[in-house]
Amino acid sequence: MDLSRRSLLKAMAAGVAAAAGSWAGGGIFGRFRRRAEGKVPALAAGPAGSTGTLVRLSGLPGQDGDPAVAYAAAAHRPVQHAETGRRWVMVIDLARCDGCRECTRACTAMHFVPPGQEWIRVYEMQDHEAAAAYWLPRPCMQCDNPPCVKVCPVSATWKREDGIVMQDTSRCIGCRFCIAACPYGARGFNWVEPLETEEQRRQPHDMEWNTRHFKGTTEKCIFCPALVREGTLPACVTACPMGAIYFGDQMEDAVANSQGETVRFLALIKENAGYRLLEELGTEPRVYYLPPRKRVYPGPPADTEPVAVEHR
Repeated sequence: MDLSRRSLLKAMAAGVAAAAGSWAGGGIFGRFRRRAEGKVPALAAGPAGSTGTLVRLSGLPGQDGDPAVAYAAAAHRPVQHAETGRRWVMVIDLARCDGCRECTRACTAMHFVPPGQEWIRVYEMQDHEAAAAYWLPRPCMQCDNPPCVKVCPVSATWKREDGIVMQDTSRCIGCRFCIAACPYGARGFNWVEPLETEEQRRQPHDMEWNTRHFKGTTEKCIFCPALVREGTLPACVTACPMGAIYFGDQMEDAVANSQGETVRFLALIKENAGYRLLEELGTEPRVYYLPPRKRVYPGPPADTEPVAVEHR
């Protein structure tokens, strides 16, 4: 079924309403068992009146032993540049995407994503009945002004200084406020205990790899920070056979795709009229889209039967 941008937004709004309605039914804290591991670490004390400022989670060490940085809940708090000088950004060229969903399969395999969730979902879109349909992959937008971070009561999700919105399932209490707040429908929820393979059970809980999953917690795309730290492109980028997904450092003004193409980020956006989904909401997404013009592949097949032509 073809979706226009308007109908896609309606579908996302319906999902948010459903999540909010299920929360209103109450009893969520009694429905899910508490895990023995993953005690919620206390927030480091901050100065008086520091709401909306950077806070440090004393129990969540970052790389090289540094404390992880979280952004406290405050409206329109600008995100500061990372101390390391990195600001990861993604660009998706809709003219190249052929809807193969290899990005989704690679993401699922990389993180052992439980059934029923797709951290990067591919939609078939059609903006007008006279226009051709196209494909639109939708990962987490890694917003610089993330609504999900602002509503989380336990700081289970926070904004890193390199631009990635992280999720720690060991802190998540399953309230689903983040699901209701996300305008992109980019978060999933584990209603049942996910089945784990032996390979998963042997792995420790690591937020950057995010391969362990627990009942009663929310999850989402995290830009594969473990791979990025190793100097490798995220799994979805590497798996794209069309080179439709670019990833890189905005501070270096360079993004690359699976085809070995490295281009200037700003030039790519300006020359191709790049845009961001729902940027009018002030979420400041870090995922940009290039419109599906001058496509390098045929559009999605039509649902209707072809019309027979009589040859003379």
